[in-house]
Amino acid sequence: MRQAAQRNDARRPVPARILLAGHEVLLLPAGAAYLPDERLLVVADLHLGKGLAYASGGQMLPPYDSLDTMRRLLVLVHHWQPERLVLLGDSIHRQRLMEASLAPVAAELEELARSVKLVWITGNHDPALSGLPGEVAGEIELPGALRLRHEPAEDGHPEIVGHLHPAARLPTRAGRQRRRCFVVAEPRLLLPAFGALTGALCVSDPAIAGLFPASRSRVYLMLGEGLAELPMTAVS
Repeated sequence: MRQAAQRNDARRPVPARILLAGHEVLLLPAGAAYLPDERLLVVADLHLGKGLAYASGGQMLPPYDSLDTMRRLLVLVHHWQPERLVLLGDSIHRQRLMEASLAPVAAELEELARSVKLVWITGNHDPALSGLPGEVAGEIELPGALRLRHEPAEDGHPEIVGHLHPAARLPTRAGRQRRRCFVVAEPRLLLPAFGALTGALCVSDPAIAGLFPASRSRVYLMLGEGLAELPMTAVS
């Protein structure tokens, strides 16, 4: 029994710990960040209803992406028991389809709202959110002037952001494997997209590389139950 328990412990996802603007931040292999001192869980870019949006344009996709996204989010909330869950924008893929996008996950959203205080940050896909449980804001500020917002800004404030859906390629014996990733360089943390049907942008793209000097930036690739930490120069 003890050996079996030890094997199960070994398979538990192991977060990576970083410091950002004086805050301890745990980077979770599921693609979220947890700030233990604030009891705050942060995810970016759910893009709920993306499959529905494609279907409305004639490109038929299985309508299960939103359900998968919300169920994975509930697993994180139940495990970490945060006081607040901050959703860093683009939570809804197409704002005019918001009601239809949330309908398939109404039960999961209700459970989420019962479990944690929700803070919805507006994004470029959902700039005018309303009628949702919890609080809606353009950004929020934590101690140390740390800003939680959708898009990176060049205003001198430390920040945790989404929007860019970072990914990188990891060289392996089987060839280069593409994985979603976190990108870190003080004073900025860029989160991967959490949504099941989101695309990804390579960290070497100027939109990301221009924000993260390669010589002092690190990436954390999502590898199932763990993260692979590499210097930016190794993947770009």
